[in-house]
Amino acid sequence: MNVIIVDDEATVRNTIRSLLNEHFPGINILAAAGNIEEGYEVIRQNKPDLVFLDIELPDGTGFDLLKKFSPVTFKVIFVTGHQEYALDAIKVSALDYVLKPIDTDELCRAVKKAMEIINQADQQLKLQALSENLQSRKVLKRIILHTSDHLQLVSVSEIIRAEADSNYTSFSISGGKRILVARTIKEFESLLSGSGMIRVHQSHLVNLDFIDRFVKKDGGYLILKDGSKVPVSPNLKKQVLQTITEHLYE
Repeated sequence: MNVIIVDDEATVRNTIRSLLNEHFPGINILAAAGNIEEGYEVIRQNKPDLVFLDIELPDGTGFDLLKKFSPVTFKVIFVTGHQEYALDAIKVSALDYVLKPIDTDELCRAVKKAMEIINQADQQLKLQALSENLQSRKVLKRIILHTSDHLQLVSVSEIIRAEADSNYTSFSISGGKRILVARTIKEFESLLSGSGMIRVHQSHLVNLDFIDRFVKKDGGYLILKDGSKVPVSPNLKKQVLQTITEHLYE
């Protein structure tokens, strides 16, 4: 695997280089750069398999650098400080990252993951989702859903609801599409927080924009615009009704 490191901190570049040499002697470090202009040139000239890319660079961001390549033909491991918005967007977009200061185990895990064969189309979807999510910074716009045989890029605004199914989550998408993902609903509750998806029951998340009405009988339940019926937990009812009311005035 041929690698390029793009980071404005010499100590970080040297740390990554040292750890790669120690733990992955078969990796060939082609070059290192400290800004977008230098990074673009060394990537263009050397055509690496993998790039360690700092998010914050002196002349812009790592995403500005990626925009210069279409398509992005190399794998990316982002290097970042503790900018929460960046980390959330990276996680949701299914790309890998390491935090500064560089942790050996974290770096090794990311490199091993990068060594796996990743379909180029999947990589493009991940970068597209990441770019859109980072532009909004606080509210996710798109999310990658991993099915058993492909990756699906979905706009959060098109998700009607999500339902827990053991360790799986079933998504209902506008237009009648359903997507089953091998992740728990608890994970998605955290990732989609602030994006219009709210927890109304232990097993259900719903999109506020798709709620048609709240029915008081039988303990209380929601009717969504696609006609589906979703129960509301008694201990969440007050909070759900308050959130729905507040959403009407946004």
